[in-house]
Amino acid sequence: MLRVLAVPLAILAFHTSARPLTAAERADVLSVGEWHRGCPVPLSGLRILTVPYWGWDDRAHTGTILVNASSVAPLSTVFHKLYDLRFPIHHMAFSYVYVKGAYRPADLDLTASFECRQAVPSPCTGGTGTGHWSMHAYGEAVDLNPQENPYVGCGQTRDKRAVSYMNRSKLRKGMVTPAVVAAFRSVGWGWGGSWTGSTHDYMHFSATGH
Repeated sequence: MLRVLAVPLAILAFHTSARPLTAAERADVLSVGEWHRGCPVPLSGLRILTVPYWGWDDRAHTGTILVNASSVAPLSTVFHKLYDLRFPIHHMAFSYVYVKGAYRPADLDLTASFECRQAVPSPCTGGTGTGHWSMHAYGEAVDLNPQENPYVGCGQTRDKRAVSYMNRSKLRKGMVTPAVVAAFRSVGWGWGGSWTGSTHDYMHFSATGH
């Protein structure tokens, strides 16, 4: 008798799409101050990328993330790999980040990309800016589950909710794994968790590694 291997349909349904911002969505991004005159990438250079992902409830969801047009292809590959891994992502939606007055999850554990801002200094040094653009300002970086993967330096993190996740010796739900790092590395993106020294940005992946 021919034996048929059962494969969950959700895994076969992976599909991504990308499109420019509508006029209303551009207005949303402007209204929350995430883009302003002088940003290194024009709004016309950004795309809303729609991807399936596995949520905290172990179910497949559809997420949206705002990225550079040049990041669409590599991130589509990465999110496909994360989906195959069933790596859980807490929240990922355009409205959570860019729509003023919209519902936002109470934990603010938001996976996101574009944010026109300077790079954030290490918790070792303090301050709010470094004088140069973050890779997020180009839409060429992703912060993945920031609560489970904090930005740390000198034994400190700015997010008190993430303190227990500073200990990376025991993997827990939503924490970046070697397989996740490999998924980003397969498209040439680097991980902030591999930075040398005492500062590590465990949530952060970018096209340059910075």
